[in-house]
Amino acid sequence: MAIKVLIVDDSALIRKLLSAIVQSQPDMLLVGAAADAYAARDLVNQFSPDVITLDIEMPKVDGLTFLDKLMKARPTPVLMVSTLTREGADATLRAMELGAIDYIAKPTIGIAEGMQAYSALIIEKIRIAASARVKRHDSSTLRKSPQSLSYSSTEKLIAIGASTGGTEAIKEVLLQLPANSPGIVITQHMPPGFTRSFAERLHKLCQVAVKEAVDGERVLPGHAYIAPGDLHMLIERSGADYRIKLSDTERVSGHKPSVDVMFSSLARSAGNNVMAVILTGMGKDGARGMQDIFKQGGFTVAQDEQSCVVFGMPSEAIKSGGVKIISPLWDIGDVLVQQIKRVGSGNRL
Repeated sequence: MAIKVLIVDDSALIRKLLSAIVQSQPDMLLVGAAADAYAARDLVNQFSPDVITLDIEMPKVDGLTFLDKLMKARPTPVLMVSTLTREGADATLRAMELGAIDYIAKPTIGIAEGMQAYSALIIEKIRIAASARVKRHDSSTLRKSPQSLSYSSTEKLIAIGASTGGTEAIKEVLLQLPANSPGIVITQHMPPGFTRSFAERLHKLCQVAVKEAVDGERVLPGHAYIAPGDLHMLIERSGADYRIKLSDTERVSGHKPSVDVMFSSLARSAGNNVMAVILTGMGKDGARGMQDIFKQGGFTVAQDEQSCVVFGMPSEAIKSGGVKIISPLWDIGDVLVQQIKRVGSGNRL
C-alpha cells in the first residue's frame, strides 16, 4: 500500500518541490499540500496521512504548536522542514521533544536546486518515517532520578551512537546518569550547526556537563562530548589520558560523523574499559564498531525494538553478535550505572 504523504508549508515553492518529489515515487501518494495549520488539520482528518512534512515557520499557527496538538490528539510520523540556522536547529530539537521523527534541511539559497539535490535523502526519510514508532506526546511523563555513584576514575568510558530518533533517546540516557559518571562520547547523525545546539540543550537538563567536542581535548569524568555534525570523532590514548581526535575524512557507513569510526577507535584505545550503547536509528552504522568493542571485552548494550523509533542500527548490532545486553531505553542508564559499580572499584585516577 502506498505511503500517504501530507505536505504542510507556507512556501508555495517548497510545497511544489516536495509534492513533485513525493509524486515521483510509485510507493507514495500525495494526499494534500497545505499552506497553514488549519488546512492541514482538515486534511489530516480527511486522509489520515502516514507521514507529514511540516514547516516550523507558518502563519496563524506555527509548526511547533500544530505538532504539539497533533501528537497529543492523533500521533503521526512527522518530518520537520527546517533551515540550517541556529534558530532552526533550536526549533527542530524542540520538535523532536514533541514527537517529530526527523527533519529535512531547507536550503537558504538555491532552494529549487538544493531540494532536488537532496531528493533521494528526502525520499529515504519519508520511507523511514512511515515505518517508525510514534508515541502520543505526554509532557507529564516521570523520569527516574539518576542513581548515586561512587566513582572518580578516568579509566572507563561510555560511548553512545544513534541516528533517527536519537536526540530524545540520548537525552533519556544522559538524564539517568549521575554527575560523576565516566567520560561519555556521543555520535549522533546530525548536520553541522545542529550538534552545538543539541549539546547546549542537553547541558541545561543533565547532571553531566555536555558540550560539542573539540579536537585534542581530554575526555573527563562527568562530561559528555558530542561529535560535530560534519566531522568523525575518534578517541585516542595519550599516556594515561583519552583524547578526542576530529577527522574530516570520507563518510563511513554512509555517515560523517560515523558511529563505526568512534566505536572502532575506542576498541583500539580503550578495549575492555568501554561501555558502548547503540540506540535507535536507520541503517548499519555502529554494528561493526560495536562488534570490535565486544571482541576486546567491552560491555555492549543495544536499545530494544519496542522502545526504538527505528530499530535498524540496534538490530544490525545484535545480528552481528556484538551485543551483550538488550534493554528498553528507560533502563539503559541503570544498566550502565550497575556495570560501573561492578567494575569501577580499584581503577586508577
